[in-house]
Amino acid sequence: MSSQPLVVASQYGAGGSSTRVRLYDWLSHTGIEPVQRFEYRGASSNSPVALVRDPVGTWRGERAITRLVTSAPGHTVLLSRELSPLGTGRSEARLLTRAARGVYDFDDALYADLPGVPFGNLLSRRRTWARAVEAADVVIAGSDELAEHAAELSDRVVVIPSCVEHESYDVKTDFEIVDRPVAVWIGSPATEPYLHLIGDQLLRAHRELGLRLRVISAGSRSLGELDRMVDRTPWRPDTFADELSAADLGIMPLPDDEWTRGKCAYKLLQYAAAGLPLIGSAVGANIPVLERLGGVAAATDTEWYDGLVGLTRATASERAASGRRAREGVVADFSFSAWEGRWRDAVGLGTQPAASGSPA
Repeated sequence: MSSQPLVVASQYGAGGSSTRVRLYDWLSHTGIEPVQRFEYRGASSNSPVALVRDPVGTWRGERAITRLVTSAPGHTVLLSRELSPLGTGRSEARLLTRAARGVYDFDDALYADLPGVPFGNLLSRRRTWARAVEAADVVIAGSDELAEHAAELSDRVVVIPSCVEHESYDVKTDFEIVDRPVAVWIGSPATEPYLHLIGDQLLRAHRELGLRLRVISAGSRSLGELDRMVDRTPWRPDTFADELSAADLGIMPLPDDEWTRGKCAYKLLQYAAAGLPLIGSAVGANIPVLERLGGVAAATDTEWYDGLVGLTRATASERAASGRRAREGVVADFSFSAWEGRWRDAVGLGTQPAASGSPA
């Protein structure tokens, strides 16, 4: 174990997906308890509207950053993404530089513009990301694509994918479609619009095959014409895994741009952990993940429709084989147990004996 106590920091609380998956799920898996958890406002969203509605919390968050940076010497600091939605990276750089060991973790293309978001880079998220990468003793990137960009600024970059705790997922065992086939999508309200990318194909499959679409999300807004086939389920940490395994296949549509090419295919990993057959857009990390897990990589509208039809009309034994291959692949290559040794080494906590089949 490292001689320095561990501090973990993020601008989001446990409700933020990156904070949960990249920080707290690792702490839960390893049983490590940090001496401090910094969470700006402790919320899952720090949008401009949220900050305006909580001026006291925002003020306290900014004040707490100063105290955090001051206390950094003598600690190992693991920072996810950024400390503040209002910064320019100077506080992140000071924190990582002053720490006995500064580790910076990111799982999104923070160097890229957010497509379709006016003033999305007004506060220079790209600059924050660059300063953190340059200041860190170790940079942990969630994919090869992200690591390639970080390597332009640092020679201390390691790749550790977003991992799943596969043992916490209910694994699908019955692949017979008794009534109507069900495709499942899990994600945030912000990414629900990606479903419209394959809206025509989903609706055609609904008309011709009776396909239903289960949307597991905190969102509640209308999805337009897709509403006729959508069954919404609120995302809850204690129920989402069971909801996944009750579906017949998992889907992950994405547009192809610099932002989405930095995505880490986490939805696909969750579907695989539940033992579902997979279909996703042939974009970024989706491509190698789908290849490893035996899923369908769809690059055109026709491939999306054919993939939906093919998985739905396959025999129960064929779907079971697809789900089994996906589950075996995620356990071997994308589970916390497979990557624990490399994660401990990157954070400076000492390595554990590698599990069978884990990355070297």
